Amino acid sequence: MTVPPVHDRTVLVTGGAGFVGSHLVDALVEENEVRVLDDLSTGECTHVHDDATFIEGSVSDPSFRDRAMAGVDLVFHEAAIVDVPESVENPRGTHRVNLEASLDLLEDARREDARVVLASSAAIYGHPEALPVTESTVSEPTSPYGVQKLALDRYARVYAALYDLPTVALRYFNVYGPRQRGPYSGVISTFLEQAGAGQPITIEGDGEQTRDFVHVRDVVRANLLAATTEHVGEAYNVGTGDSTTIRELAETIRDATGADVPIVHREPREGDVRHSRADVSKARDRLGFEPTIDLESGIRDLAGRESLEGDVSSAIHDRRG
Repeated sequence: MTVPPVHDRTVLVTGGAGFVGSHLVDALVEENEVRVLDDLSTGECTHVHDDATFIEGSVSDPSFRDRAMAGVDLVFHEAAIVDVPESVENPRGTHRVNLEASLDLLEDARREDARVVLASSAAIYGHPEALPVTESTVSEPTSPYGVQKLALDRYARVYAALYDLPTVALRYFNVYGPRQRGPYSGVISTFLEQAGAGQPITIEGDGEQTRDFVHVRDVVRANLLAATTEHVGEAYNVGTGDSTTIRELAETIRDATGADVPIVHREPREGDVRHSRADVSKARDRLGFEPTIDLESGIRDLAGRESLEGDVSSAIHDRRG
């Protein structure tokens, strides 16, 4: 299956210096005029492709947003505070970024008549009664972050119905891959960093919780498909349909890195979901999406990258004395 090309468009990627956003920019920049809006609160300017126009500023600030949105055809909205504990500790602050600013962005898209593909989240489902989770599963989020993403997800679909604004909401499950760093880093990059540093791999909770881990390259493909589909005004799960326990994940990472470190446990995170696995049949049928990277291969690739980066860093340090 070939992803339909996105070309000759003026494209904005909010959060384009971040994890998913920067990979999207890389996939788009050769055939499009690409802008990035990012305040670098978690992103890195070195992740922004040289051929993209970088605007350093917050999506919450109308002056930066107006500049970024002027004349755009297509918006990939990735900017968000994605940390569940942060939303529990600061629900009002995360609400302003994750929902209020996003609603402003939808209004700007109405003005520009621009398609919007936005990052929703599996967090909207809360603790599902049955797995795998379909898009029609009752949404009962367990954190302010999940509530914020659910509201944005529904706003996007209402904007399509009321205002004929072409929107697609992609409900990401647990995304991993290169460039996943910082305080909101996913569990895979955290475990890899711990193993690489010779530290214990630390599991929050008993390790029997399950997740559906999807590689960032597959997430980028889902976004490109959403940017060209006729099936707008819809939400789609983006995962693999497979589940892995966190304990199994820790063991896989330990094996992939060859680290002789223990696996230890601490208290679970507040608001954390126990089990999660996507049904991706709707995305497969309507978008043509098919996950291509299995978890073990993805982790081994990441472990190799971590080792290479560590060797380069050591060499630089040695040369500098």
